[in-house]
Amino acid sequence: MTETPPAVEPAIRTLAMPADANGNGDIFGGWLLAQMDLAAGVVARRRAEGRVATVAIDAMSFHKPVLIGDLLSCYAEIVRIGTTSMTIAVESWVERWRDGKFHKVTEARFTYVAIDDDGRPRPVPKPA
Repeated sequence: MTETPPAVEPAIRTLAMPADANGNGDIFGGWLLAQMDLAAGVVARRRAEGRVATVAIDAMSFHKPVLIGDLLSCYAEIVRIGTTSMTIAVESWVERWRDGKFHKVTEARFTYVAIDDDGRPRPVPKPA
């Protein structure tokens, strides 16, 4: 079965390195979660036109391991906008360095709140 990543630019792309791995050569789930949070944060910050804070991570699913040398791409899209919050869906895909094949490795939903300079919630601006 051939897997195909989304046909859009990823929010972030990075390389899985040996320092990010456990003793079996699999990348730590916490490292992967951090990359997904960064990707969702990029999308949320752009939409909020300023500071945002992660307030929840929902429905995190690990499908396949990430290996040392894999090129990780995190795709993020806004799926809900409230008054002060946004829900961002993130899919993570790897390109395996050994064979060049693509694999969906994780997915999750993150909730962010737009915040002001004092860290208090503020409205998400309406689209132009």
